[in-house]
Amino acid sequence: MESSLTGRITGRAEVTLIDAAERSTAGLPDLVRAAQGGDSMAIAELLDVLAPYVARLCGPIALDDGADAAQEALITIFTQIGQLREPAALFGWARVIAVREAVRVARKARRTAPADLPDVPAPGDPQLAADVRDVLRRLAPHHRAILVLRDLEGLDEQTVSDMLAVSVGTAKSRLHRARRRFRQEWNR
Repeated sequence: MESSLTGRITGRAEVTLIDAAERSTAGLPDLVRAAQGGDSMAIAELLDVLAPYVARLCGPIALDDGADAAQEALITIFTQIGQLREPAALFGWARVIAVREAVRVARKARRTAPADLPDVPAPGDPQLAADVRDVLRRLAPHHRAILVLRDLEGLDEQTVSDMLAVSVGTAKSRLHRARRRFRQEWNR
């Protein structure tokens, strides 16, 4: 399997293309099985594939502590890789762990100071991107999490509710409240 291409990423569209290429790689399930067996080379390759993906998920949720959340998520992923029953489900499994870890770290930190969010994608005007980042900083971690999963990752309510371990109704109401809160903060 080709080592990670993620060192040369320049934009969100490119990340999506690379993610799709990495997910469709035929050798990924074999690589996961090798890592589950303790193969250090396979673990290193999986780390190259998963690290940017996990960091992109954790950053907008955990803000200043995004790197810490990503590191904790990767530690959990690699210590529990043996529990992954279906190697083809690696990215979904890693996403659940990353989001839960990011929310946990964000709640623990209870940040009130603004954080730098360089990984939040925003097409067009740089000032718009800065304004969106500023509004996201002011939201609660569980609101940031649901907005990132639904509006940036494009996941459906069922998937989001499973990842956040809440009912679909709770996910929908949180999304509604998060969007309403985002609009309120945007208009401030």
